[in-house]
Amino acid sequence: MKIVVLDGYCLNPGDLTWDALRAVGEVEVFDRTPAEQVADRARGAVAVLTNKTPLKADTLAKLPELKYIGVLATGYNVVDVEAARGHGITVTNIPTYGTASVAQFVFALLLELCHNVRVHADAVRAGEWSRNADWSFWKSPLMELAGKTMGIIGFGRIGRSVGRIADAMGMQVIANDTYHGDPPAYPGFRWAAVEELLRESDVVSLHSPLFPETQGMINARTLALMKPTAFLINTSRGPLVIDEDLAAALNAGKLAGAALDVLSVEPPAESNPLLSARNCLVTPHIAWATREARARLMELAVANISGYFSGNARNVIK
Repeated sequence: MKIVVLDGYCLNPGDLTWDALRAVGEVEVFDRTPAEQVADRARGAVAVLTNKTPLKADTLAKLPELKYIGVLATGYNVVDVEAARGHGITVTNIPTYGTASVAQFVFALLLELCHNVRVHADAVRAGEWSRNADWSFWKSPLMELAGKTMGIIGFGRIGRSVGRIADAMGMQVIANDTYHGDPPAYPGFRWAAVEELLRESDVVSLHSPLFPETQGMINARTLALMKPTAFLINTSRGPLVIDEDLAAALNAGKLAGAALDVLSVEPPAESNPLLSARNCLVTPHIAWATREARARLMELAVANISGYFSGNARNVIK
């Protein structure tokens, strides 16, 4: 059985192994695949694995032997699922692998906004502390999180993990989600409508899926509801935020800062206004990419494809 991995480099740049997948079938791994080469590279494959390389309807029509598509991520919008279903192709994804890593990264971003650690470390290396007349100095305002309010939009696995960390740091947590489920046990937690959450939060962390109703939910109108001292964190989906509106709010001092691991278009154009916006951190979609999370992703990807071919399919996109 031929298995083709279209864009394996992000998952495994060399610190993991494809051996477990090779035990399932004959594997050909491409680091990256341009869109115009997808059909040629996938031709003859029974199974294709992809992370961000699109598999569109016209491509799927050229792959009569293809029976299985494994998306090496949670989001599966790179695959035309309806077209795949029409060709009898099963599509799976990997819904949980990086919960702890993404939650941890939220606070890496937040603590950098609070303390500007790199700015101060670079200043010391540049000799500013040695030349300073005082025993201590700081180049930006410093913020303590204890006693502040963390508002979490999207309270699934990752959102709840973020909430636990925020509670451990002495923050009050409020959350918004269409499905409430059991409330967490930490004191002071409550559910809130989106507008109420935006008004009351000192930090807003986005963990909502991307749906038509959530696309662009952070825009000029909703940003105007936030405190001018508040921070916005997005490690979820870039199109939840209107880039131009967020940049305008930051540059006008209507928001204290933002930290984004995802953008509406990735990689961004050099003209993206967030790249030059005031007090805005942008990282290259790496919250998911710890070695531990990638190893889990690899393990689950192999379990998905093995389960499908043994008649016990799992994580199938309906």
